[in-house]
Amino acid sequence: MSAPPRRILATTLIMALAASTLLACGDDGSDSNSKKITVWSLEDVADRVTATKAIIADFTAKTGIRVDLVTVNEDQFPSLIAANAAAGDLPDVVGSVSLAGIRTLAGNELLHTSANAEVVDKLGKQTFSPRALELTSDDGKQLSVPSDGWGQLLVYRKDLFAAAGLPAPDTYERITAAAARLNTGGVAGITAATAPSDVFTQQTFEHLALANGCQLTDDSGKVTLDSPQCVEAFRFYGDLIRTSSVKGAQDVDTTRATYFAGKAAMVIWSPFILDELAGLRNDAKPTCPQCQADPAFLAKNSGFVTAIKGPNGTEPAQYGEISSWAVLDGAAADPAKSFVEYMLGDGYPRWFGMSPEGRFPVRKGTPAEPEAYLTAWNTSQAGVDAKKPLSDVYGDEVLATLRRSPDTFGRWGLSQGQGKLVGAMLGELPVPKVLGDLVSGKSDAAATANRATKDVDAIKAGVN
Repeated sequence: MSAPPRRILATTLIMALAASTLLACGDDGSDSNSKKITVWSLEDVADRVTATKAIIADFTAKTGIRVDLVTVNEDQFPSLIAANAAAGDLPDVVGSVSLAGIRTLAGNELLHTSANAEVVDKLGKQTFSPRALELTSDDGKQLSVPSDGWGQLLVYRKDLFAAAGLPAPDTYERITAAAARLNTGGVAGITAATAPSDVFTQQTFEHLALANGCQLTDDSGKVTLDSPQCVEAFRFYGDLIRTSSVKGAQDVDTTRATYFAGKAAMVIWSPFILDELAGLRNDAKPTCPQCQADPAFLAKNSGFVTAIKGPNGTEPAQYGEISSWAVLDGAAADPAKSFVEYMLGDGYPRWFGMSPEGRFPVRKGTPAEPEAYLTAWNTSQAGVDAKKPLSDVYGDEVLATLRRSPDTFGRWGLSQGQGKLVGAMLGELPVPKVLGDLVSGKSDAAATANRATKDVDAIKAGVN
């Protein structure tokens, strides 16, 4: 998968109650069905479905619990889960659900929160990334069982930075200086998303905004995109793109293509770029001049920044997505819990091993072996058309940085209880839409921030 994998649920479940036909039915929890559960997975890519079925077969062989696996396209998930909820036919477990998706399920009271908390407690809270547990909790309740995640990266040309005597671009100041210095000779200082209808633009800007302490709302729910921290984030992004980037709207494909062609010194992208950068996908290979003689040239000469700090930020931050397993309300709780425990236990290395470049394990190990799963991830085979461990390409130091990244993940609105608003925003993309005038110079940062605040206020009024 080349694009960031989780286009967050864009509509609330309530809006979708009349939509679509029903999918498979969950169990009612009666004794006659206690050894069979229905599981929905949002991993619907063919090879991952095959891998999931193999894990499930081993679970059934070990426990005797039969699993009816239903794979669901993430774009269809809101309407399908809502239709089944209206009919009283929820699955027992859902998997690979995004953070905003979990919040939307919680807002519609579709989660079996006590069962999910019991799974976390049984596996051991201390074995999980504290930040992952925080992002999947609300008001002291454990909403879901966090499984794996990915965080936005700033990828940069180490060779160009070294030649220019530049430090790693991990602050606003360093990014600005490097982009200006290296924006020459047919090479852009940076390439980053600006397409107004692309969720990738939202993810990219939010990554940099979080770095400066810019939050979507305050704890009371008031929209704060016009705060000084956010105005500075808009100014930084507008100036950076206008003076040191590629002309025209940029999206998930063009930003990658520009960096792969050797025509940008930096790019902001998801870690799904890692296997492509290493030449392990035939449909997305590096094309830089040096890559003809050495296909691994860019992989060898790229550095990776996870968390970034702006001048108003209190600590470095990184946009991150966490995927969860969740037992739903009305499920056959005991077999459902056993299934989730297996997927975070014996089946876990194979689950995150399906695409390790974008699945950093947020359960680090077991009580007996605290880093067992981090170690297993380190040697997981990445790639599509060719496979090899990422450690063979990038080395242990880079992978150690990536493994630690879930502990610095941030997201707008979730810690403030605004999951429904976040989901609704992804349907309308108000922030990417206002960035266009900012980047083109038609609007300044303060006016852009005010417009974004008003647009999000309007969306918020519609979901409350």
